[in-house]
Amino acid sequence: MLEVYERNNVICAEGLIESIGQKVFLYLVDGMLIDCGPEILQEELLPFFRTYTFKQVILTHNHEDHTGNAAWIQNNMDKPIYIHPAGLAVCLVDGEYPAYRQFTWGGRKAFAPGVLKSEIVSNTLEWKTLYTPGHADDHIALYNQDRKLMFTGDLYVSSRTKVSMKTESIPQIMASIELVLQHDFEAIYCSHAGYLENGRELLEKKLSYLAGISVKVQALMSEGKSAREIADFLFPGDYPIIQFSEREWDTVHMVASFMKNPAFK
Repeated sequence: MLEVYERNNVICAEGLIESIGQKVFLYLVDGMLIDCGPEILQEELLPFFRTYTFKQVILTHNHEDHTGNAAWIQNNMDKPIYIHPAGLAVCLVDGEYPAYRQFTWGGRKAFAPGVLKSEIVSNTLEWKTLYTPGHADDHIALYNQDRKLMFTGDLYVSSRTKVSMKTESIPQIMASIELVLQHDFEAIYCSHAGYLENGRELLEKKLSYLAGISVKVQALMSEGKSAREIADFLFPGDYPIIQFSEREWDTVHMVASFMKNPAFK
């Protein structure tokens, strides 16, 4: 299901994966499409791509829920697509994902993006590309100073993270949030939570929460606790995504990413 509406002259395309209740957002601003959604929503998204005019596609990172329709756009609409240099190589081959991710988002066919520069221009606006790794090595946020527009990809998603992917680095995510907060904005456009008027406040809350978890992990680590023991103590709840993802998402990955921080040694 796809719902299209406008927030502060930004067109928001809100996609819902009804089978699991997951949302994903695409944004169109000043002739620039930010992300192109998962392949599983392609049938709903094709009319959107054909109806709304855009000259280029900017990808916040290479994950399939953000790039699943990039190959279709490149092959059928001949629009330039750009991604951070760290994501170029993985896009050149078909994506290979665990079964649960294919079920949730579909696949991602190979495509050939161009290199996203540190500063870009849409029809009338200038944008700063902020390199914000942690969730993915090629993750970026996009910022326009004149209109104070901040597109954060998957940097926010929620204020109180309790599970993370095995490949994520929470300390890097914290540094990336700090970088974003150096800029002048209030609202954010998040790829899974949508348009959030109090986006700055929510990012500040997330950063404070993660800093608190970091302190607790370091203290428990000094007592000789293992990553699993710390995770079970700090996050005792039942999180269905752990089993659903066959532990690609897990509380222990949160803890392990902190324990890898050189400052903890």
